[in-house]
Amino acid sequence: MSKKVAIFWPGDYRAKPNEWALPQARQTTEQLVAALKKLGRSPYVVDGYVTRPDQAIAQLGPIDDPMVGVFVHWTYAPHTVDGVVGKENPLLLASNFSGTWPGLVALLNTGASLESVGRAASRVWTDAPDWTADARFMERLDEWCSTGRIGYDTSELHGAGAVSAAAVEVAERVRADIKRKRVLALMLGDTSMGMINGYLGPRLLYPIGFSEHKVDQAWLVERVRTVSDSRVEDAFRFVQDRGVTFHWQGPEAEDFTPEATRAQLRCYLAVLDLLDEFQADCLGWQYQLGLLKLLPPSDFSEGLLNSHARPEGNGHPVITSTEADQGNLVPMELMKRVLEAKGLPGAVMFHDVRWGAEHEGRWLWVLLNSGSCGAYAFNHDTGSLKGVHSYRQPSGYFPIPGGTFAGVSLPGAITWARLWIDRRGGLVMDLGRGESVALPADVRETWWRGTTRQWPFMAADLGCSMETVMAHYMSNHIAVAYGDIFGEMIALSQSLGITVRILSR
Repeated sequence: MSKKVAIFWPGDYRAKPNEWALPQARQTTEQLVAALKKLGRSPYVVDGYVTRPDQAIAQLGPIDDPMVGVFVHWTYAPHTVDGVVGKENPLLLASNFSGTWPGLVALLNTGASLESVGRAASRVWTDAPDWTADARFMERLDEWCSTGRIGYDTSELHGAGAVSAAAVEVAERVRADIKRKRVLALMLGDTSMGMINGYLGPRLLYPIGFSEHKVDQAWLVERVRTVSDSRVEDAFRFVQDRGVTFHWQGPEAEDFTPEATRAQLRCYLAVLDLLDEFQADCLGWQYQLGLLKLLPPSDFSEGLLNSHARPEGNGHPVITSTEADQGNLVPMELMKRVLEAKGLPGAVMFHDVRWGAEHEGRWLWVLLNSGSCGAYAFNHDTGSLKGVHSYRQPSGYFPIPGGTFAGVSLPGAITWARLWIDRRGGLVMDLGRGESVALPADVRETWWRGTTRQWPFMAADLGCSMETVMAHYMSNHIAVAYGDIFGEMIALSQSLGITVRILSR
């Protein structure tokens, strides 16, 4: 492999996050340069952030040397993928494993996106203050420098295996329902923020019993005007009566007022009307970027839709996937149907795999997403919204004020899932068992404040090692349900023609 190594900075499209992350990008690059030089390589840095696909094509496309992308904050996958797809020079995705800046989240999304288009890449990460002192990191970097790839332990990756007759029976009932009436997903726009891995499209959805109907989310700008004030006031009373705690006009949130929440409820009701008009079963909501300066954040609305107790509801959640991520939408809808077929609450939570750390000798992931986690996670009560807290979304990302749908997830056994596209173009369902863990309050607060305190929190043991997730997991998102529906999801996925991969110790 060439001694020369190109280092580049995938970026966010938005200027502010790139500005905030600049110290981390510089510090991480210094560490990476020192590590490469120690291994006898000659690194050079591509100037500036890559913040658009055309920049990726122009700046990364001509490079034939081995390349390392530095992931220290949220970045869009096309800002890497579009410049390297169709090329075969060795590619490495490197993250500093920080919870404050979601670089590892971007690494997971970009890695999955590269997989979906058949572009080979390796991953490496460290939280060491001095990267050259991290023996495992240096061994892996040396392996990549020598061979162009890194091999990872695969002992926690398994095939489906056998499931019980009872699980098969439940899965068959759910599959029969889907065969009688295929699932219709209403898509408010395409995937957002560069989630190439999150769009499946009709060719992959149709064979597994799903259809999509795309509606330009710009419709919402007009549709909110048709929602009556009386409906908004009824919804406003509902969420207060059911127990939501609103943190209006708190620190750094002077513009977050009851009127901001009313505006979010107006959006929620407009989406309900769209769901009713098209008789859709579930929802993918793009939101990000396009509506930032036109409407308040969608997070509070998404949290309500994923809750049993919701204004003008029927006692059941409407499965909603933020950022229109179909790789989460499909397993969430399947999990909801399996849960309800077993007589359980059909609550499924949407999260980012945000960060992780050891607690009492056990590796736990911080699962954290801005609002698509329903209220059941916080109270295990289908009739209540107690435990839900709504904080202003950080103004640096969301200029129009609006609240999140946050809370502390209760402890309990969980089943988790994610659907992804392999390099051959086939669908794979990752499945696992785990546990939502109750942390001591001081530990929880330290972890929470080290990430994004305004967002819903779950500390989770995913039933496999940190190494397996970082090396092999194919998304930044994950679908989580309380209870054991593991066998049913294996059987249902297989019956729909989806390859199953189990991640477990």
